[in-house]
Amino acid sequence: MENIQVALLTVLMFFLLVSLHEWGHYYFARRAGILVREFAIGFGPKLFSIKRGETRYTLRLLPIGGFVRMAGEDPEIVEVQPGQTVAVRIKDDLVTRVYLDRLDDRTGVMRGEVKSLDLEKDLFIVLDVDGEHERYSVHPQALIIARGRETQIAPLDRQFGHKPVGKRALSIVAGPVMNFILAFVLFGLYLVLQGVPVENSNKVLISDIVSGAPAEQSGLHKGDWVKTINGEPVFGDLNAFVDKINASAGKPMNWIVDRAGVEVPIKVTPDAKTGKIGIYPSGELRKPGVGETIKFAGTTMVDMTGRIFEGFRKLIFGEFKLDDLGGPVKTTQVTVEIAKQGIAQLTSWAAVLSLYLGIFNLLPIPALDGSRLLFLGLEAVRGRPIDPNRESMVHLIGFAMLMLLMIVVTYNDIVGLVR
Repeated sequence: MENIQVALLTVLMFFLLVSLHEWGHYYFARRAGILVREFAIGFGPKLFSIKRGETRYTLRLLPIGGFVRMAGEDPEIVEVQPGQTVAVRIKDDLVTRVYLDRLDDRTGVMRGEVKSLDLEKDLFIVLDVDGEHERYSVHPQALIIARGRETQIAPLDRQFGHKPVGKRALSIVAGPVMNFILAFVLFGLYLVLQGVPVENSNKVLISDIVSGAPAEQSGLHKGDWVKTINGEPVFGDLNAFVDKINASAGKPMNWIVDRAGVEVPIKVTPDAKTGKIGIYPSGELRKPGVGETIKFAGTTMVDMTGRIFEGFRKLIFGEFKLDDLGGPVKTTQVTVEIAKQGIAQLTSWAAVLSLYLGIFNLLPIPALDGSRLLFLGLEAVRGRPIDPNRESMVHLIGFAMLMLLMIVVTYNDIVGLVR
């Protein structure tokens, strides 16, 4: 049961980090009036797909991220060309559906050869119907249907590239910002769950126990207050407490613990090699105030940001070995181990990962949010956009390189597990 719970918590954590990031893109894109075609968690083949309104929500096979596909970012897959025979469905004098195949199976439609059309600006289509040219206005949310798939048209005012630079930048930066907000909330939640040490406390408490360790085998419980060891009182000095345990490696120790007001004798023997018994000792804790929680979350974010950038510095200057890098496999392995320590530790770890995800996505690496923001910055300075084909090529190459690095790191993670 514990393993199932750990697995569910691990999956839930990754889902929260990715989905909130993508929700930031999605929400501000919708606020800007951009047509969001797909909200995806994961990459690769679809495992689950459902359409609500204009957006299709998908869960994909590879849990290594996600994406929000906006109209106009990539070339549209379905195109209607002059000279093509199509069928259209008309409602309230507006074309609501354009069928490109299985025309003989369509009922209640108008068939004809496309003479001219504009599905982005003026929204019309001219059909040759039995030798007569008929012009029809097209609904701004009309669907093009081919091979069983529906693709909504995207007028220029619904496309990403035709929105002001500020709105596009906001829809991109919102993803990392959501991760920063989540990290701040999770760091604060960790402090609430963990508690704040009481000043001048004379108690040593057992906050957690490692499964299968000598402490568990001896009958120690989470929450026990250690009062004496071998007849000597134990006060609030955690370092002295740990030193006593280490000095008794392989030797039985007689403890007296207070358990819900009842003194319980315990005999525990530290591991002969490590001198450990498998506990997480702590002083007496209290619930933090609102101000303490906010201050802790802020200072912890600043401290962890410094550590993350120090890691980037070492990576750039070659101070890292390949074994020091971790991909999805290693990250999952570490997450599972941390989840076994309790919900408080998993909350702290999730905060670190959320902060890292936000910072990493803002780096000016092709295919990441930072690179897209860089292109928007260049557009704002130049007064005109970069050639979309060149920008797409840069992002495509960057994405391919990131995937190649992911494959190498994942392979190394798997080899490490085998070893």
